[in-house]
Amino acid sequence: MTTAPKQLHLAAHFPGVNNTTVWADPRSGSQIDFSSFEHLARTAERGLFDFFFLAEGLRLREHNGLIHDLDVVGRPESLTVLNALAAVTERLGLAATVNATFNEPFELARRLATLDHLSEGRAGWNVVTSSDAFTGENFRRGGYLDRAEIPQVLGSARTGETPLTRAAEFVATARELWDSWTPDGTPRPFAHHGEHFSVEGEFTLPRCPQGHPVVIQAGDSAEGREFAASAADVVFTRHGTLEAGRTFYADVKGRLAKYGREPDELKIMPGVGFVLGDTDAEAREKAAALRLQQVSPQNAMLALEQVWGRDLSSYDPDGPLPEADPVPDPELVQGRVRLGGPLAVAARWRALSRQKGLSIRQTVIEATTRQSFVGSPGTVAAELAGFVAAGAADGFILVPHLTPGGLDDFVDRVVPLLQERGVFRSAYTGSTLRSHLGLAEPVWKG
Repeated sequence: MTTAPKQLHLAAHFPGVNNTTVWADPRSGSQIDFSSFEHLARTAERGLFDFFFLAEGLRLREHNGLIHDLDVVGRPESLTVLNALAAVTERLGLAATVNATFNEPFELARRLATLDHLSEGRAGWNVVTSSDAFTGENFRRGGYLDRAEIPQVLGSARTGETPLTRAAEFVATARELWDSWTPDGTPRPFAHHGEHFSVEGEFTLPRCPQGHPVVIQAGDSAEGREFAASAADVVFTRHGTLEAGRTFYADVKGRLAKYGREPDELKIMPGVGFVLGDTDAEAREKAAALRLQQVSPQNAMLALEQVWGRDLSSYDPDGPLPEADPVPDPELVQGRVRLGGPLAVAARWRALSRQKGLSIRQTVIEATTRQSFVGSPGTVAAELAGFVAAGAADGFILVPHLTPGGLDDFVDRVVPLLQERGVFRSAYTGSTLRSHLGLAEPVWKG
């Protein structure tokens, strides 16, 4: 008896102001015009992707007192964009990164429920929080959470933290609000009195078409993994090798049973890049050239200063790494995700540089490269399917390097090969994001 191959899931991350985006490419367009969002979303839907994914920026980032170059073009509000995209797409899921630190459960639950109703069940929420006082200055409360209470953002695992109390309570409170209307459309009062939130009243919208919006979580720390196992529907992560992916996958899936959940109730989807060529050799050449575009000499020095915490403008990006150790300087880089503990990162970078004889720029390129699939369409399709078959992922969130046409080649050249392999759908079989992901509607807990 032949076993059917495991199906994989695909999502598209809008490139936006990410440092992987190549703005110098003549094909690069605006990351704020609605036409750019529409193009990528329509392409993802043409490719039968599960969802379209937007990041969030709540303050323009700064480096050494100057606005970070990528941010001067602006950072639109995610849910506003997705509500507009709901009108020009039919099946594609629409997921927004929204910060729980600078929102309140009632307000955010209402905005997400609105998107779910307008899109007829396609809303998703990537839960993040922040300990960044720099960002907090933009808000009335001007505050931020202790690091012990925030879920770990992608690639910033820390040790010695307590459980993610506020994030977990925020999600639980939102779910109480979504459940406060009965499935037959009867509103009922709600009341939540917890450590972080005390709210009561009446929610303004009926139960969402898919029960609850899909909850996405990004995190690699032990606390982040536990939070995902207890509360998330999708994990947005990254891992550099097949074996690392299998280890992460087994660990997170192994935590589900204690919460009464089955392995298929949580989808693990790492964010990945891709480079296609007519041959594998051509794709490798294109990938090398692409990384030089993504990590210019200026960008390499920015990354180095982010780790070393000091002004390194006198150093040559084509020269060796600094001999001096990093120093903590919270004022040098503001609003950017830290790459990890400075001393530990510097040690890894120095070891890599010594081992391979790399310059500053070459070290940054190698040390910061996201997991990428590089090759001919056939090679990339085989590797994607292989990761899923080997238990390293349930699917992938693709991060193209061009706005807005960076997904076109993948949909035209790789998706048909995945369909031929029998590992990807040939048509949408449902209308909600939960149906695309194979997730059941949450049981009403009114």
